[in-house]
Amino acid sequence: MKQRPPLFVGNWKMNKNASQARSFVESFLPLVETFPSTVGIAIAPPFTALAAAAAALGSKRRVALAAQTMSEFSEGAYTGEIAAPMLAEFDVAYVILGHSERRLYQHESDATIGAKVRAALDAGITPILAVGESLAVREAGDAVAHVLAQIQAATGDLTEEQAARIVLAYEPIWAIGTGKNCDCDRAQEIAHAARTARNAFADIPILYGGSMKPENAAAYMKMSDIDGGLVGGASLDPRSFANLIAGAIAE
Repeated sequence: MKQRPPLFVGNWKMNKNASQARSFVESFLPLVETFPSTVGIAIAPPFTALAAAAAALGSKRRVALAAQTMSEFSEGAYTGEIAAPMLAEFDVAYVILGHSERRLYQHESDATIGAKVRAALDAGITPILAVGESLAVREAGDAVAHVLAQIQAATGDLTEEQAARIVLAYEPIWAIGTGKNCDCDRAQEIAHAARTARNAFADIPILYGGSMKPENAAAYMKMSDIDGGLVGGASLDPRSFANLIAGAIAE
């Protein structure tokens, strides 16, 4: 039986303005207030909605705040970037790094993602390192090796103590936003390979992402190395997200 507490993170991507974020929080908090305190929950609004979400969540947060990315630099002439200390001002607990959309559209390299992971740890923010393979890599039989290479590139120079402070999120690229979720056993195969990649990962949360919904979340949670979800579309509606979590932790 798993001893690691579950964690569910709603990645809103480029959705919701400040007022919509406030409305979401006001509707969502009553829906999750009776959930066990051991169940971790976080939402990741766009940067422009962080302040509104932070205010609505209050200082004693049942639901944590996450950011969708951040700069590897702490300050300077980096127009348009957001630094970790800026996130810390709003008590941001998590930051999603290495999401496939950032890798694809913003051309983020493994080296850049690794630098961001270290910057987040230095600022006291927990990095959620997203990794995953394309359909071509999966069909070639190289999914495990590909994901382990991504993890090594981003965390290889971390100490054991640092590596034990991260969260891993396995998101097969071909399943993100497509409605084609990865088979549970295949997701477990990747999660197990990641967990056993180094001793520091023995007790960290490993999340599944990629078309996780209220209907399939419980099946992923039955897998021995999957501890929760990095949830996209299903996290945009407060009741849908609450139902997903409730179903996932029911057994």
